[in-house]
Amino acid sequence: MSDTMSSNTIISDKIILKGLRFYGRHGCLKAELELGQWFVVDLEMTMDLAKAAASDALDDTLSYAEVYERVKAVVEGPSFALIEALAQAVINACFTFGQIESVKVLLKKPQAPLGGPLDYAAVELTRNRSQI
Repeated sequence: MSDTMSSNTIISDKIILKGLRFYGRHGCLKAELELGQWFVVDLEMTMDLAKAAASDALDDTLSYAEVYERVKAVVEGPSFALIEALAQAVINACFTFGQIESVKVLLKKPQAPLGGPLDYAAVELTRNRSQI
């Protein structure tokens, strides 16, 4: 936390990554695990960005590329039956970055097998570091 901020200050700075697309094999049906499908991830990561805003230095912020690679490894990795569990695994991957205070993930499954047209099925989870 910045030297100029008290410990009671609520951080509302965010890094937002929207529309991350990965091909994974998650679901309860055999066909979902065999064929796989696209998943879309939206992330909001709350952290203190004051130092980066003042310094304009990459070392003072979070690398979007590193976040992308960790989320990709989760979604393209071992299968989960539920997108709720997959979303939690994405959050856990984000919390490997020490500066992140909270994470909100919206995980969309555009081809969810519901028997009719839909834009997507999704879950949204929000966790603070104290909840992990």
